[in-house]
Amino acid sequence: MNDLPKLGDRSGAIELISNTLLRLGFISSPSDIFDEKLTQGVKAFQQDRGLTVNGLINEITARSLEEARFRLGDRVLVFNTTALMRGDDVANLQDRLIQMGFNCGKVDGVYEITTENAVKEFQKSVGILSDGRCGPATLISLMRLAKTVSGGAPSALRESINHSVRSPALANKVIVIDPSWGGEFTGESANGVNESEIVFDLAQRLEGRLIALGVNVILTRSANNSPLEKDRIKVANSVNADLVIALKVDSYKNEKANGVATYFYGREDKGVRSVVGERFANLIQREICARTDLLNCHTHGKSWDLLRLTVAPTIRIDLGYLSNPQDARRLSIAAFRDQLAEAIVVAIQRLYLSTEDDAKTGTLKISDLRRAGIRN
Repeated sequence: MNDLPKLGDRSGAIELISNTLLRLGFISSPSDIFDEKLTQGVKAFQQDRGLTVNGLINEITARSLEEARFRLGDRVLVFNTTALMRGDDVANLQDRLIQMGFNCGKVDGVYEITTENAVKEFQKSVGILSDGRCGPATLISLMRLAKTVSGGAPSALRESINHSVRSPALANKVIVIDPSWGGEFTGESANGVNESEIVFDLAQRLEGRLIALGVNVILTRSANNSPLEKDRIKVANSVNADLVIALKVDSYKNEKANGVATYFYGREDKGVRSVVGERFANLIQREICARTDLLNCHTHGKSWDLLRLTVAPTIRIDLGYLSNPQDARRLSIAAFRDQLAEAIVVAIQRLYLSTEDDAKTGTLKISDLRRAGIRN
C-alpha cells in the first residue's frame, strides 16, 4: 500500500479494515472513518498478532490485516514460487498438519515448499491425489480427521529435539548477526550516539569473540550499507544458520523509557512459539541484566517478519533507548559494549550446554569456555 490510511481518513480501504476487525472481534460495530474507535481496534489487533502496538496502519499491520481476511476454505492454497500465498488460512492449515505430525516448519502463514510437501504427505496418507494443492478434497479429509487428533505440540517437540542433538561445541556452527541500520530514531542521541554505528560496533565485537571460538559468523550488512529486511532474511536462510541474532537500539518520545528487551517468534493468537528461540531470548536477557545495570524489560513473543520467516531460531535484542540519556551514555562506552558482547557469547554457549553442564547466570566467562575446550 503506497498511501497508508491515517487518522480521519474515509475510504474503501478503511471500510475493509473495519470489516476485518469487526469479524475478528476487535471492534463492536463497523466504521467508514479512521477514528479513535478504529485506532483502539487496530491496537488490539496488533497486540494479539505480536506486532508493535501503535494504532497506525503501517506496511506490516496492513499486510497482517490482509492476511487475517482469509479463513481456511476461502480459497485453494497452492505453492507459487513467484508470489507466495500468505494468510491466516495458511497458518490454520499448517497448525492442523503439524498437530497430525506432518512437518510444516513454523506456523508462519506462508505457503512455501515445506508446507506443500507436508500437504502432499497428508494427501498420500489419506489416499487422495497428492498434488500439494489444498482444495475441497484435502479440506474434507482434514475436517474428517480433525476430531481424532489431540494433545501435544509436535512442532515445538521437533524443534527442541533438533536443537538437543547438536554438539555443545560452538566450532563450525553458523551464526548470523543482523545489526540494525536505524529505526524511528535515526539521528544521534544527546550523547552523540548513533544507532547504526553502535550496533555495528557491537556486531564486530561479537564477531571477533565468536570466530575465536570457531564459529562461522555472517554479518548481514557492512558499515556503509543497509540491505532490505527481506534480503537479510534470505541471507540467513541461505546459509543454513544455527542461530540469528538481530541487534537494535530502541527510542521513545518519553526520555524516561529505558532498559533492555529481547524478542523471539511467538503468536499468542495461534498458541505457537519458537521453543529454542524463547529459551535463547531468556538466556540472553538474564546474562545482560546480570552483567550490566540496564533495566530488565523482559522477553516477549512477536511475529515480526525477521522472527517469523527465518528458518533458524531467531531473536532480536533491543539494547536500551537512545532517547534515554543514561542508556545512551552507557552505549557510548566501549567497555560497556564489551560487557554486552561477553554476555551474548556466554548465552550462546549456555544454549548448547546440557542442564548438568550449565552454570549460574552471570558467572561464566569466555576464557572459561576456552579453558574447558568447548571450542573443539
